[in-house]
Order: sequence, then C-alpha cells, then structure tokens
Amino acid sequence: MTFEAEVVFDLVDLLGVVTNGILGGVVARHLRMDLVGFTVLAILSGLGGGILRDTLLQQGFPVALTNPAYLTCSLLGAVLAYFLVFGSRWTFRALFLADCLSVGCWAATGTVKALGAGLAWPPAALLGVVTAVGGGMIRDVSVGRLPAIFGGNTLYATSAVLASGLMALLAGLGHPTWGMAGAIVVSAVVSVPARRFGWRLPGPANLSPSTLRKLRRRPRQGRHEKRG
Repeated sequence: MTFEAEVVFDLVDLLGVVTNGILGGVVARHLRMDLVGFTVLAILSGLGGGILRDTLLQQGFPVALTNPAYLTCSLLGAVLAYFLVFGSRWTFRALFLADCLSVGCWAATGTVKALGAGLAWPPAALLGVVTAVGGGMIRDVSVGRLPAIFGGNTLYATSAVLASGLMALLAGLGHPTWGMAGAIVVSAVVSVPARRFGWRLPGPANLSPSTLRKLRRRPRQGRHEKRG
C-alpha cells in the first residue's frame, strides 16, 4: 500500500513539473520569447521552488539536479508550450487542476523534507510553501512581473500554507503518507472553488484621515470620563 502511494505521489510530483513547465512556456509565448526563453522559464517555473528549498537546507545538491526525471519533465513542458498553443478554456482548466494538485504535493514534500533535516514545524512549513510557490515567484520576477502570490490571486499561496500545516501536523503524529494525501486534497479543495468563485484574501484597510482622527480621539474621551 505504501509503495503504491509513493508511486502516485511521484506521478503527481512529475505532473506538476510538466504543468509548471508549460505555464512557464505560456508566459514565454505571451512575451514572444524564443526557444531559449521557453526553456529557461519552464525550468524556473517547474524546478525553482525545489532548488531554492534544497539550497536553503544545505544538504547536498538539489534533487532537481540529481534526478534526471525532473529536468526532463520541465523540458517536456517547455517543448509542449513551444509547439502547442494552450489557449482554450478547457486546456487552462486542466492545467489549473494539475497545478493545484502539485501545489499540495510540493508543499507536503518540502515540509517533510525540512522536518527530516531537523527543523521545527514553523520553518518546515515555511519551506513547504517556498517549495510550492517559489518557482512561479522566481519566474515572475525574472520577467519583471509582480509575483502573483503577492496579491490578486485566488488563494494560491493560502492553499500551500494549509497543505504545509496539515503535512507538519500529520507527520508529527507519525502519518506522513496521510499527510501527503491530505495536503494534495486540501490544496485542490481550496484552490478550485477559489478560482471558480473568485475568492481572494481581503486587502489592507483603507482608513481616511477623518477616520484616523476619530480613532485618536476615542482613548482621550475615555480617560476624561474615568476621571470625572
């Protein structure tokens, strides 16, 4: 049962690499880049988060560089995006679903790897989030865009946070396999409806000068009443 679960998780992992390679290629097509641009953005998008995580952990070479399957899958995504136009609604829905599953898988993988390195659960969960969203962030910065996770997206980073937290909890209880499965499910359950209904985190408070003046007066009024 454990072996079968590991095979499924590995497939979801590699599917995420291919999917994010394609998404990197979609950005390259939008910016009218050549094949080199497609390749670089596909690698950054598909492997950037894992490479950043492994670099921070400082436990040998990043897995993306030692396991040829990762680089192969990211290059496959670049080639697919270069020769095919992913412009239909259903194509993007399929890519989005695969991306949601991979976010949960990568968040859980990063978390459990950090826990195995001896980190406590808060920094381990943070590295899980970095694993899940770091590639897309590096890709956006590379092309001069504001990373989507900084605002305006539909709970993308939020799903990674929840997936990482769940993995940290279940791994701490001795159930890493259930943690991995739960993280993938949680990521999909949060991200898919958020995309469907446009759910977003609330923006910052927009207080007018008059409102701020009223807030400053209230404590003073309270102190005068107590003295009287």
